[in-house]
Amino acid sequence: MNDKRVLWIVQTALFIALLIVIQISTAFMGNTLITGSLVNLVLIISVLSYGLLTGCSIALLSPLIAKLFGIGPLWSIIPFIILGNVVLVMIYGLVAKRIDALNNKKIFYYNIALVIVAALCKCIVLYLGIVKIMVPLFLELPAKQAHVISSMFSLPQFFTALVGGFLALIIYQQLKKILNNTSQ
Repeated sequence: MNDKRVLWIVQTALFIALLIVIQISTAFMGNTLITGSLVNLVLIISVLSYGLLTGCSIALLSPLIAKLFGIGPLWSIIPFIILGNVVLVMIYGLVAKRIDALNNKKIFYYNIALVIVAALCKCIVLYLGIVKIMVPLFLELPAKQAHVISSMFSLPQFFTALVGGFLALIIYQQLKKILNNTSQ
């Protein structure tokens, strides 16, 4: 096994460990806004720090890990959560580095637009997949449970992706400064 592959495994494993700690430690709060925001933060930092492969791996594993620890949603909606996470990660992975390369005063505004667009895209994927397709067409749920799931995978997803995105921008900028100082 070459050094790059080992490094990727270690970096990805660290983000997975962080994700597990966040999901378990915030699950008792019963507040999906906190957990969701922090999970989105980890997704975004992982892709910004180590690229699309790491980000997509974390995006794929996040809902599976939550479910395995008994804090995730129904198995039948997990593919849509994975898809929403991957959309978020792909947008950041493909756009954020290009914004950083611009090196002008508009970077701040481009980053804000990136957070909003990525959060909106993730929310749309989850809303269409879960609220408009899975819940009414495939899941035979009592009305109250269907309402709860539909509520969870609509506007709150936009807010958690926004909060996670804005936190990621702040933290990642500081991480870059720290890493640049230590590598000199």
